[in-house]
Amino acid sequence: MKNSNLKIMCVHAHFDDLELSGGGTFELFRQKYGNQLQTLSLVCTDGKAGHHFLTRDETGRIRKSEQEVAGKIGGYETELLTLPDGSHAREGCLILDTAFMAALWHSIRRFQPDYLFCPPLTSHPLAGLHVDHEAVADAVRKIAYMVNVPHAFTPEYPTDETQSESIKVPVILNFFDLYQKSLNLPHDIAFNIEPVFEIPLRTSYAYRSQIKEWLPWVVPNEFSAPKDLEEWKEFLINFYHSNSRKMGIVPERLIEAFTITAWGSIPSYEQLIEDFPSMDVEASHFDELEKRLSQRRA
Repeated sequence: MKNSNLKIMCVHAHFDDLELSGGGTFELFRQKYGNQLQTLSLVCTDGKAGHHFLTRDETGRIRKSEQEVAGKIGGYETELLTLPDGSHAREGCLILDTAFMAALWHSIRRFQPDYLFCPPLTSHPLAGLHVDHEAVADAVRKIAYMVNVPHAFTPEYPTDETQSESIKVPVILNFFDLYQKSLNLPHDIAFNIEPVFEIPLRTSYAYRSQIKEWLPWVVPNEFSAPKDLEEWKEFLINFYHSNSRKMGIVPERLIEAFTITAWGSIPSYEQLIEDFPSMDVEASHFDELEKRLSQRRA
């Protein structure tokens, strides 16, 4: 039976990560489920480090306001991870510590997603990485089992320990992440987002301080500031095509791809087909996926 009510959550490091890794897929979910879908974009750092002429506080405020605009366009809730002491983790130096794990545990238990999307972990010592993305991936992996352990972080989040609620552990997927400069970029399932491309186009363009100011300054040899939405569209199409090439997807298309991990609950193949929007048959690895999920569930 199809899951008529669904919750999906993206846990990521920075304010624009969802829009450039899963924004089209979130829209495909929204079109399939309508009002029966709940979505949450959870960013784990304060966003204060990514600018060159704005102050840290100004940068953080602008990035958060830009994410709120993107969330309204994309129809998903947005949240900045709050640590147990009420503070937010610093961008550019996120570390896996008890406070971070406790906050992530608390947020996942509150939202109770069916599916959780997050960055992958690097697996090769020669692979490049972004410290914040790696910390988020590591935290999700290590916290997954603890989601249904009600007293794991009650020192940080006190509660009545004689009354516990059972919380389902979500299925956890890794999105394709260019910040993790891996030598191997596998994926299980893929979605053709061309029919809904307008949504990731507009949500990503909401981050004006990022694409018009910061990226042209920090990576001048790789990025030029788009003068308008049409120029950003051209860049974004090339961006998706480049991702397709890196994943070995031919012909190049507007694709978002994901890997099913064994970090959380292990879904059945039939569950994925039933719950997810229509997947791209040519770009997904259904035969290998069905066998792999069956072995893990056994």
